[in-house]
Amino acid sequence: MKRPWKQAAIFLFLLALIGGGLFGDRVLALTDEARDTLRVYTDLVTVAHQRYGGEVSYRDLVYASIQGMLRELDPHTSFLPPKAYTGMRERQQSSFYGLGILVGVRNGQLTVISPIEGTPASRLGMRAGDIIDTIEGEPTEQMSLDEAVDRLKGPKDTEVNITIVRRGLDEPLQLAVTRAEIPQTTVRLAYMLDERTGYMQISDFGRGTGHEVSEALDKLRDEGMERLLVDLRNNGGGLLDQAIEVADQFLGEGSQIVETRGRTRDSFQSFRASDKYPDLELPVIMLVNRGTASAAEILSGAVQDHDVGLVVGTPTWGKGLVQTVYSLSYGAGLALTTAKYYTPSGRLIQRDYSSFFDYYNYDPLAEDPRDAVRDDLDPSEIFTTDLGREVYGGGGITPDVIVEPNEFTPFQQYLFARSAYFGFAVDYASKLSKESIASWQPPPELIAEFESWLIEEDIATRQKLDEELATDDVRALAVRQIHGEILNSALGQEARHRVVAQGDEQILKALQMFDQAGDLLARRLKLDQADGEPRQTAQLEEAGAPQG
Repeated sequence: MKRPWKQAAIFLFLLALIGGGLFGDRVLALTDEARDTLRVYTDLVTVAHQRYGGEVSYRDLVYASIQGMLRELDPHTSFLPPKAYTGMRERQQSSFYGLGILVGVRNGQLTVISPIEGTPASRLGMRAGDIIDTIEGEPTEQMSLDEAVDRLKGPKDTEVNITIVRRGLDEPLQLAVTRAEIPQTTVRLAYMLDERTGYMQISDFGRGTGHEVSEALDKLRDEGMERLLVDLRNNGGGLLDQAIEVADQFLGEGSQIVETRGRTRDSFQSFRASDKYPDLELPVIMLVNRGTASAAEILSGAVQDHDVGLVVGTPTWGKGLVQTVYSLSYGAGLALTTAKYYTPSGRLIQRDYSSFFDYYNYDPLAEDPRDAVRDDLDPSEIFTTDLGREVYGGGGITPDVIVEPNEFTPFQQYLFARSAYFGFAVDYASKLSKESIASWQPPPELIAEFESWLIEEDIATRQKLDEELATDDVRALAVRQIHGEILNSALGQEARHRVVAQGDEQILKALQMFDQAGDLLARRLKLDQADGEPRQTAQLEEAGAPQG
């Protein structure tokens, strides 16, 4: 290892330790204690590199020590090496340059899940189920998903050469794809579930989420939306300013959206809704689960506290630490916890993390505060909404109505893990024309054909299938999954979701609760009328773009 990297590595650690990277060119005076401590550290790194029984680089030593230091703080403060920091910044952008495909690993192979309409991949005829065998001549089987995606991306108008293996073709397809700008959407789906109900799925909160939500609401209104289901399940959060922008579209002018509280004076901020958007005034249900976190919890918590919609599903994750992302030297970054999120009623979103093991092995359905005796609840964790409804603190957002997700049998989980529904659908769709798929309906013999395919592919035996595919519910799920994947192969993700949603227990139960959501909205509007005057809008402070 060259001496310059030793100096650079130690300097990088010192930056993270004393805050030099956080404050730009500002020079910080070190105390005697800090100097002595840093001297001990540099001696330790030198001795470990020179005397350790195996080969170890300065980079490994420094990065490991940074991670060890940050673990003492909280679960979400993290050091971002240059590659990770670059990747995080790319994910926050509203677009990138690439092929325009959703990809995943299926049975150990890099597989196209769906091409995005109007992109280079779509124009070249790439299909769901295509296996990307090589990228620039290098086999993908040894690449991680992130590595493969990085290689598919690149500068605008540059070419990437890939090899496609497609079922039914004897020879691989050699394609030279010219990269183009690909929208990185966070509102993945926005369509009418039925004549009255709009459905919107928000996957995370990136640079364009607020604008995407506004456009989706306009689209659904034009299509006759009278009520709205917002799906925040497995939305892990994102940018605070975009959570505020989205919440602004659901709340009345002046309504508090979220409050941040921390150690320093500038960490105390209160964000309120503006008059930028028209009042929604529709019954709203927000669907949440264990994977709903951070910015998504800000949105669902504000909607619940102000009684403008019902929250349905299972308790959310409980990630309420504000990460402000700072650029460090050498292309690295630091996501540092600088404050905590509180909902309008005063609930702390963050769960207890005194035990990291308990924090990451959290079971949201182990306890429901509404099932406990009132006297057993900590009074400090009982809060009230604008209409006086009780809501509960202690971390995360407890839904107004608990609805557990679908339970799959071990065999169904096995079929999902083997991508069996997807693989069979790809084979089946290859025998259909794209035009015929739009009107295709599952024939009576579909399950029999699926069973034969599973046996041919050595995924299951006849005896196992006779045992596991005997009940109507299991067979119905198989038909829905296959139908959805066949539609996806020609029509995209929305067509797939329309079919799969018909068996989604949480969506089906949510649709039954719109009368309750409508009653809540009527009470909310009555309260606003009784107030007589619009609530005063507070001045929004500049939030920057902390990670939520």
